[in-house]
Parts: sequence; structure tokens; C-alpha cells
Amino acid sequence: MAWQLSFLVMSITCLLLFRASEQSSQTELLQQLRKQLEYPRQLDVWNNPSGGDPCNTQPTSLVTVTCEGSAITELKIIGDRITKPPRFSGYPLPNVSLSEAFAIDSFVTTLTRLTTLKVVILVSLGLWGPLPDKIHRLSSLQVLDLSSNFLYGSIPPKLSAMSKLHTLTLDGNYFNGTVPDWFGSLSNLTVLRLQGNRLKGSIPASVAKATMLTELALAGNNISGEVPLLGSLNKLEMLDLRDNELDGELPDMPTVLVTVLLSKNSFKGEIPEKFGQLNRLQHLDLSFNFLEGNPPEKLFDLPNISYLNLAANMLSGSLASSLTCSSILGFVDLSTNRLTGDLPACLNANLNNRVVKFDGNCFSADPDHQHEAEYCQQAHKERRSSRDVGLVVTVVGILLVVLVLCLLLMASNKRNCQRVTAEQQLLQKHMQDNSTPGMSSEMLLNARYISQAVKFGTQIMPTHRVFSLEELKEATKCFERSAFLGEGSIGKLYKGKLENGTVIAIRCLALHKRYSIRNLKLRLDLLAKLRHPNLVCLLGHCIDSAVDESSVKRVFLVYEYVPNGTLSSYISGCSPEKTLKWCDRLHVLIGIARAVHFLHTGIIPGSLYNRLKTSSILLDEHHMAKLSDYGLSIITEEIYKHEAIGEGQRYIQNNAEELESLEDDVCSFGCIILEVLMGPKLHRKGDPFILSELVLSISNQEECEHVLDPVVLGTSSQESLSMVVSITIKCLSVESSTRPSIEEVLWNLQYAAQVQATADGDNRSEVSSQAC
Repeated sequence: MAWQLSFLVMSITCLLLFRASEQSSQTELLQQLRKQLEYPRQLDVWNNPSGGDPCNTQPTSLVTVTCEGSAITELKIIGDRITKPPRFSGYPLPNVSLSEAFAIDSFVTTLTRLTTLKVVILVSLGLWGPLPDKIHRLSSLQVLDLSSNFLYGSIPPKLSAMSKLHTLTLDGNYFNGTVPDWFGSLSNLTVLRLQGNRLKGSIPASVAKATMLTELALAGNNISGEVPLLGSLNKLEMLDLRDNELDGELPDMPTVLVTVLLSKNSFKGEIPEKFGQLNRLQHLDLSFNFLEGNPPEKLFDLPNISYLNLAANMLSGSLASSLTCSSILGFVDLSTNRLTGDLPACLNANLNNRVVKFDGNCFSADPDHQHEAEYCQQAHKERRSSRDVGLVVTVVGILLVVLVLCLLLMASNKRNCQRVTAEQQLLQKHMQDNSTPGMSSEMLLNARYISQAVKFGTQIMPTHRVFSLEELKEATKCFERSAFLGEGSIGKLYKGKLENGTVIAIRCLALHKRYSIRNLKLRLDLLAKLRHPNLVCLLGHCIDSAVDESSVKRVFLVYEYVPNGTLSSYISGCSPEKTLKWCDRLHVLIGIARAVHFLHTGIIPGSLYNRLKTSSILLDEHHMAKLSDYGLSIITEEIYKHEAIGEGQRYIQNNAEELESLEDDVCSFGCIILEVLMGPKLHRKGDPFILSELVLSISNQEECEHVLDPVVLGTSSQESLSMVVSITIKCLSVESSTRPSIEEVLWNLQYAAQVQATADGDNRSEVSSQAC
């Protein structure tokens, strides 16, 4: 009996020693991971490795260690390395990613020694390098989230061996291989998120074998080709393929879908009638594609539909007057299509507080914001005639193929020689003068090389045309005082109304330099190519020349009229009924940043000095920002250094150095962000309150509350606000070489908006806060 008791005591002792050893080993592994992550402040709770069982650590929103018994089953660490550069070449970035000493292979090796892990969430920690195959050693893993890091290369094929995995999230990295074709082997996979990477190739058909999928998100990559058949995914509720290069016709969708996001691709053809059978669908976004035909009427009356965006396509025809809308449909966008006829009663914007956008069509309603009926009819005729011409060309091409190939080869050789010569001349000119002013006629002729984005923009905006002086006099009643809107150094501004009812704004420019008619027309042709949704659309021009056309006295630029005032009026505090929440202000800033980025890169040569200020930013009835007075240096060849700084930038003293900095669009944009942040407080400071004091105050955490606009403080999250303050200070750097690019500014603003949306619990409700 004694020996049995002794055996029992020894067994219990060994078990306790084993558990203590296991606990000590797990604690050592956690400390090793902390060291490899370069001691992030979130892991200060692990400071005392001798303090006891890691399973007893108090969980927070940033750090969680969960155990079953004494085994660690969940490791969650949310870092603060959220800044993402516009470019990443695979090397560590100081203060952004982990240092050069970090080794992703060693880190994953340490991680896989925690063999009982079921959940691994390592977000925004600055991890960089190719993800090692050995991650598959975590055979019990069910959730893997490595989003918002700096991982690149291909997604490891051996992940396909993790049979228990049901959630895989790799958003916001730099994976640049093709979309893996082995997802179908993960029989338990329910959530697959690979957004915001650099994945290319097509979506493999094998993804349809992952029949347990409920969420598939591949937005923001470079994925091309057609979407495979997804009908077998009978549990798929969310499909997000936005912002890729997908084409072909829209496939039939699983009937259980709740959210479908397919915007900013190149889908063509008609919207399938079967979309009208998606009875669980709540959110459908097909905007910015090339879809044609008439939208299915059943889309508007789906029992659960609340958001329907069909904007910026080529939809045509008319909507039936008997069209019915779901009672919960809160947002409809049909703008920038080719739709005609009357707007159905259920799309009355005042009905049930429903938001309806239909500008840029040929509807009979709201004629000030519609095209003429001929515009939509002509588009239909052009498509039909182009098909006929295509058939004839095909027949002729078959008969003359050999001759055509020979001619093309000869023409190509000749054109290449001419292009090389032209590019050499352009390069020499660019080296002499790295700015828009001083452009030669040859450079203006070469300015036809524009991006695909610009070509697309010209398809969905009114055609630029030449106006006669008589037309403009009739529109403004001979430029009478009631039509006068204001005057600045760039000329007088008038409001007018054309014979067809279109309301316009007319800018009269008095030229200080003489041009030949040919040279001036080349410059106006270049200005007409600047088409972007966030630019006030230039509808046409009128040249007022001498009788013998030997010289030009004035040029009239005819723009669309944007009715809702300037950004300055919304943030100056002068009109209490005009206020913008932080989310709306971010939306405005993002729109203008996109416009400036387009002006810099969308056309060659770029328009670099655009005299940015809040009084030149207009808001339409939907608070969409549009930049006015852009690209005028193309015509004037002056930066107007003698111009009064104007409202929104009065805090900059009128000296040569600061005016020189105003020539930089990034610096000017920084001034705009600063005014958006401070609002009326900036105007109360007056001229003596110079820029350096403003930057010092806004960068001081304790002073922020006294400097920032109360509306901003009351509607923003601290994280989002801090990001915008940080990029503002960089934009206003004295050294121009240290200022960020406009692309980097745009990226930071978009990320700040995403952070704000998350803080607000937005849940992608673009009805109430489409800006974020």
C-alpha cells in the first residue's frame, strides 16, 4: 500500500513539474517574439517574464493571449505601424517597418513552436519579407490575420495544407504573385480577404470549389480577366472585387449574396436579368464600368436592397414610369450614363428621404444638370454604326491582310523615328524649364499622350466646343452687372444661361502676352484635355481677337456652374447653416488631392502650378469637391506672384520666399488642410499670426484643442486626426525636398478616412457617409 501511495505522489509531482516547465517554455517563446518584434509598446504587459502564467494576462483590444488549460490557443497583437508609403521596394523603411535586423523566417519559426495556436492575429506590426512556407506547421490554426504589414512575394502554397483554416486575411500587404489556385482545397474556408495587395493574373475557377465561403474580398489589386462562375458558392454573402482590371460580362451570382461590390473595373455588356432574383441583396455597386443597355427594373424593387450604384457606365434607354422601388431603398446613383425620358416617381429624391443622383444623363427632370437628348441618341447611333463599320473592316482586312501588314510595318518604322526625334526635343525643353510655362508649339502638340483615365473621362463628360462671343453675350445679357460674380487677378467671372437652359460660369482672361492664333488654340486644346470628376468641367472657350486675327485681346473660358459655394464658406464659420463634419471634410480633401494628382500625372506635360486655395474649391449639391481655376498657367505663363493671397491663406506674409513656396502645389495643399483643420479660428488669428506659429501650435498635443476647429474635434477620432495633422506638417515643410508627393498625401488622407470610418462604426454605409 505504501508503494502505491509513493507512486501516486511521484506522478502528481512529475505532472506539476511538466506543466510548470511547459508554462515557462511558452513564456520564453512570447518573450522571444516580443524581442523579434523590437519591443512594441503594446507588449509592455509582458515586461515581467517571471510574473506568472501568460494565460492570466488581462486581454485588451490590442493584445490578447487566450489559453485552453495551459496551452496558448490565441495570440492577438495589433500594432501602431499603420503608415504605408506609396512605394515599397522590399527593403525595410525607418520608423515605418521593422528594422533591417528583423528576419521573417526566424520570427515564423518561433511562432510555429506554439503548436497549439488556433488563432493568430498580427496586424500593423511592420513585418516585412516573403511569408515563409513553414507557417503551415501551425496545423491547428483556424484564423490567420496578417493584414497591414509589408509582406510580399507569392502567398505560400503550403497554406493549402492547413485543413482547419476557416479565416485567411492578408489585406494591406504587398503580395505580388498571382491569385493562388489552391483555395478550393481548404474545405473549411469561410472568409478570404486579400484586399490592397499587388496580385495579378485572373481569378482561378478553383475558387468556386471553396463551397463554405461566406466572404470573398479581392479589391484593390491588379487582377484581370473574366470572373469565373460562382454559382456553386451557395453560402457566399459578400463579394468585393472593386478597383481591379476585370473585364468581360457580369456572371450570374449566388442567390444568397447580401453585398456585391464590382466598381472600377471594365465589365461590359448588359446587367443580367438574374440580378433581379437576388432577394437577399442589400448593397450593389456596379459604378465605373462599361455596362450597356437598360438596367433591370427588378433591381430597384428587391425586398432588401438599400444601396444601388450604377453611376459612370453606358446605360441607355428609358426607365418605365411604372417602376417601383423597395421601401428601404435609401440611395440610388444613376449619374453619368445615357438614360433618357422621365424620371420614375419612385426615384423622386424627396420621397422617403431617398438620396437619388441622376446628373449627366438625358432625363427631362433637372435640365440644368442633364445633356441634350441628342447626346444620348448619338451615343447609341455611334455604337450601332461602329458595329457595322467593324464588319466591313473585317471583310476588307481578310482580303488585304498581306498588303495591310506591309503598310503597317513601313508606317511603324517611320513613326518610331519621328517619335524619337519629338521625345528628344521634348526632353531637352523639359531639362531647360521644368515647369508648365514656356511650352513650345511642339510640346503642346505632343501633349496628346494622355492616360487611359483621361480618355475614359472624356467619354463621360460634355464635349469641349468653341463658343461665339454673341452666344456668351446672350447668356449674360451683354455681361450686365447682375451676371457678375467677382474679379481677381486672373480676370472677371460671370454667370450665364445658354439657350438650351444650361447654367454656365464664364471666366474672362485678359492676355498680357501676345500669341498667334495657332499657338493659343494649341494651349486651349491642352487645357480642354484636363477632364476629371473633381475638376470643374471646361465646356468650351471663345477667342476675342483683332479683326485681322493678328493678335488676341481676350479669352473666355466657359465652365460648368457649381452652385453650392466654396469650401472657404463652409469652414469660415460665417454661415452657421454651412458646416462640414470631419468625415465630410476628409472626403473634400481626398477629392481635391485626386484632382491635383491627375493634373500632375494625367497629361504630358503636367500642370504643376495650380494656385490652390479654399476659395477655388467648389462644392456641388452633394458636397462633391471640384477644383476651379486649374491649369491657367498653360495659357497665362505666369504664376501671378502679385496676386493677393486671398481668404484661406492670409496668414502667410507677403514676401518673396513664402510666395515662392506657394508655387508648390503640395505646400498650397498643406495650407488648405490647415484651414480645414482650424476653420474660423484661423481667420480670427489675422495676418500677423504667421505660418511657423500655426505649425508649432498644431503639432503640440496640448495646444491642439485651442487651435483646431471645434467641429473637427467633436466629429473626429484621435487617430484619424493625428494622421492628417502629421501629413499637414510635412506638406508645410520649409525645405521643398522634404515635402511628400501629392500621391503620398492622397494615400494618407484615404487611410485617415478609413480609420475614421472604422471609429464611427461605419459598416460601409455609404448612404449616410459616402465620403469615408
